[in-house]
Amino acid sequence: MALDIHNPIPLHVQLKNILEDQIKQGYYKEKIPSERELMEMYSVSRSTVREAVSILVHEGILEKKHGKGTFVSLKPVQEWLRMTSFTETIKKMGIKLLDHGIVSTPENLSDVTGFDDQCYYIKRLRLKENVPIAIENQYYPLELGQKLAQYDLNTAVLYDILEGDLAINFWEAEQIITCGHPTKEDASYLGVSETTCLLITERMINDPDGNLVEYYKGFFRSDMYSFVMKMSRKSNA
Repeated sequence: MALDIHNPIPLHVQLKNILEDQIKQGYYKEKIPSERELMEMYSVSRSTVREAVSILVHEGILEKKHGKGTFVSLKPVQEWLRMTSFTETIKKMGIKLLDHGIVSTPENLSDVTGFDDQCYYIKRLRLKENVPIAIENQYYPLELGQKLAQYDLNTAVLYDILEGDLAINFWEAEQIITCGHPTKEDASYLGVSETTCLLITERMINDPDGNLVEYYKGFFRSDMYSFVMKMSRKSNA
């Protein structure tokens, strides 16, 4: 894609947008071209390249490594979601499929593009040493969910399948953690009473185009589970 010198948008912003789109689409997964290569590819000055790259570094999309080059800093989905329940630890836990199939779309998703009147629902029980610790409910656009259903949902790591086999590009997630009581059925699955207070996490994950890929709602035993969040503040340098 060439830069447009007649476009009122500055060249460095055009280049920044092109590079960001290429990263989102997975064109660059580890390292971007050198300054010299970008100058030649887009027929721009070194200062234009540096300004574009500097913005992406400031936004946390790229990371400069002295003497090695400029690398994509977006983390793989399993690492990116590590701030929530999806740690390497939970991947080692047991899974029991409770239910899956086509269901009516939850009311809070009724206006979401791609979900329409029906969606695909997967409900699984998480166990640690055969002790139930969480119930996970995941909702997907119908076509995507039906593709997931071709896998063994008793063992599948859904995010690995989505990102690896089905080439879904996770880009942004919004999550809320609250508390509440289980239904009679869920209390039975978890081995707790209906008055037990559970940790409830709701998350929506979008792709680079803003389309909702997954709606997740998990119920976790507060006596056996905790959420750990690690946050960092990037330097403005």
